[in-house]
Amino acid sequence: MATEKMNEDWRRIRDQIKDIWSDTDFDNKQMKRARGDMEKIMGLIHDKTGESIEEIRRKMSAIL
Repeated sequence: MATEKMNEDWRRIRDQIKDIWSDTDFDNKQMKRARGDMEKIMGLIHDKTGESIEEIRRKMSAIL
C-alpha cells in the first residue's frame, strides 16, 4: 500500500515529466501503469517523443 509520501513523490515526478516534455500528451492510464518503474517511464517517454533513452535518462536523473 502506498504511503502519502510515496504518492507525493510520484506526483512531483509525474508533474516534472509533464513539464520537461510539455509538448507530449501523456495518458494518465499509461503514467499509472509505469509508476515506480523507471524503465517503463523512460520507455513511455521514448515511445511518445522518439528521444533516445540516454537523453531521457540524463533528463530524468536531473529530477530524481
